[in-house]
Order: sequence, then C-alpha cells, then structure tokens
Amino acid sequence: MTIWKKEIDLDKLNATSKNTLIEHLQIEYTEITSDSLSARMPVCSFTHQPLGMLHGGASVVLAETLGSLAANYCVDENYYCVGLDINANHIRAMRSGFVIGTAKPIHLGATTQVWQIEINDERGRLVCSSRLTIAVQRKKKVTE
Repeated sequence: MTIWKKEIDLDKLNATSKNTLIEHLQIEYTEITSDSLSARMPVCSFTHQPLGMLHGGASVVLAETLGSLAANYCVDENYYCVGLDINANHIRAMRSGFVIGTAKPIHLGATTQVWQIEINDERGRLVCSSRLTIAVQRKKKVTE
C-alpha cells in the first residue's frame, strides 16, 4: 500500500527544483518507494561551512526539502503542506562526496504530519537525523 495520493515520479520531482535553493544546492531526487522519498546532495564548497565540513544548515535544507515535498504528495489536490518545526541532530562530519537523505512518515494526520529524515553518507553511516512537523492546510477557493 502506498502513502502517495498524487502521481509522483523522479522526473516530475526534479523539475520542481528549477530556480530554487534546491537547484542551487544540486539536490537530486533519487528514489521513491511506497512509503519514502530519497535525494542526494553533494558535499563540496557550496555546502561547506568555513571549517570545510558539511554545513548543518545544508543538511536541514535537504531534510526539509524531502519532508515537505513528500508531505505534499500525501494529500489530495484540495490541500497543501508547509513546515511547522524542524530539528536536526548532526552526528558525523563530512568533507566530500554525497549525502543521501530518506524521508519516511511517522504520522500522516488530517491537520499535521510528522516525518523522520535520515541523512547518511555513501557508506550508509548516519550523518544527520532530523524530524519535521508539517501543517496540512486546505486551499482557499478563489471567488470571482
């Protein structure tokens, strides 16, 4: 059974990144399963902090990107989702390569969602663990 309520595919998702922070950080969606969304992000000069390591804020961008986008595909066309709160525990330093984030829902409610996002290095070691709370909002009807 799938959590997705809208048609979802990698080409469509990657196209949404055009002219956004996601494109600037070269985040690329890489895998969709019945209950998760994954993406990778390079660890390089534009995702580093001044000491030459992956910036914690870049990890948070990856986490919120995955959770927020996934959340919006878990509601029908009458709703949209926005982030309410995010926390992140930075576990391992990285200087190069790629990190891979995977978002999975903990709770998919009518008014809130909670997502767990694990960010690992290319060897599968945990780099960052993040939890994102989402607000589910009804779209306003446009009246003429």
